[in-house]
Amino acid sequence: MTYPSKKSAFNQNEGYNPDPRFDPAGPTQPQLGQLPRPDFPQYSAPVSSPYVQTRLTPVDPKGYSQPIRTNGKRRSSFRLPWKGGCCALVVVLGIFFCLAAAFVAAALILSPGKTNILVLGIDRVDSVAVGDIGRSDTIVMAQIDPVQPHIATLAIPRDLWVNIPGVGENRINTAHFFAEADKPGSGPAALAQTIQDNFAIPSTFYIRIHLEGIPAAIDAMGGVTINLTEATALYPVGVHHLDGTEALAFVRDRKGADDFFRMAYGQIFIKAAAQQMLNPLTWLRLPFILAALPQAFDTNIPATHMPALGLALLRVGPGNIESHTLPREDTTPYTTSAGAQVLLPKWNLINALVKQVFGN
Repeated sequence: MTYPSKKSAFNQNEGYNPDPRFDPAGPTQPQLGQLPRPDFPQYSAPVSSPYVQTRLTPVDPKGYSQPIRTNGKRRSSFRLPWKGGCCALVVVLGIFFCLAAAFVAAALILSPGKTNILVLGIDRVDSVAVGDIGRSDTIVMAQIDPVQPHIATLAIPRDLWVNIPGVGENRINTAHFFAEADKPGSGPAALAQTIQDNFAIPSTFYIRIHLEGIPAAIDAMGGVTINLTEATALYPVGVHHLDGTEALAFVRDRKGADDFFRMAYGQIFIKAAAQQMLNPLTWLRLPFILAALPQAFDTNIPATHMPALGLALLRVGPGNIESHTLPREDTTPYTTSAGAQVLLPKWNLINALVKQVFGN
């Protein structure tokens, strides 16, 4: 087979065909001036021609199309919505976590250590009660350890017959009443002293709950949800969402139950209220809650202790609070000479329970 010469392979009328069959040495690129104009009528080829699609390189003699120089790397078309957005996000998150770590560290450093808090509920159902005069129908001793963290509570029956300093033997719930009647504002301290003398549980701080202010506070929180494992006179077994009025009726319930069941109801309510306060959706109601709280409770806990105690509650969670109730077996029913139905304490059993809960 003979091959045409280079001269015959390239013709101004036919164009340049780079097929190797026309040149044994391979395709030869002609000079730029020898190529026809791109708009020359005869400089055309079918689009389906394999030479046009794979080998033919059009040339622009007048430089209408200029080549674009690149470094061989394809640049992404993605751009952040703002300049330095990624760095700004990292900085904001870093500041947030640093502040959170600083808060936790400060709370632990300023932690008061193991703290005993007296929680008492004042139920003023009679019309003659004024100020804070009233019997403490709910008595709970709580111990909070922010370092571990650990929270334990012990509910004390209101009818327990004990010795009250400056009064003598009487129901333990009257200690607050007599002190407030004698000197307004001294009721919590008198009850705390009574508990220390009889149970050997010292406490400096108290939280006094005014039961008549509970409905407004619970409504401001959006209600509370209780989970009953045993039926009561008001509700069957199961989960129930209560508004303020229903919550107060639940705490005060005495139908078909004695004081031991009532103590259990009080602890269920306290856990439910704490669980509701830890719900982030409840925080949206914070302005209404803060407006209702002064009518619901007062306390002498310093503001410097609040972060550590609140952090302990957040870490433990209301569902993990170690709750105890003075059992019925630790008391003996007794009728006084005046006909009052009271409970005589069995101190050997009670002291063992106190040591188990508080480590005293």
